[in-house]
Amino acid sequence: MRRRALLPLLCIAAPASALPPAEVEVNTATRARLEAMPGLGPALVQRLLAERPFADWADLMRRVPGVKAAVARRLSAAGLRVAGQPCSAAGGKPG
Repeated sequence: MRRRALLPLLCIAAPASALPPAEVEVNTATRARLEAMPGLGPALVQRLLAERPFADWADLMRRVPGVKAAVARRLSAAGLRVAGQPCSAAGGKPG
């Protein structure tokens, strides 16, 4: 009987990797929130903060050294958003 009572709890306690990433808006996020994201270290966060706001992913990639299409797609997959939009696989355009 005790084992049945635990089943619903096991479903709720899904591993964090199974959950979708939390979305973080690059134009409004704090330094601490940006640095907490995978793939964003202090140097890249400083460049993002210095250049924002961004109109879209293409604008971000044009103005932030070190962020090209592959990096933009990886950051987007981790939950980073520009003007509320994820980066598409096609050249970093919103998608």
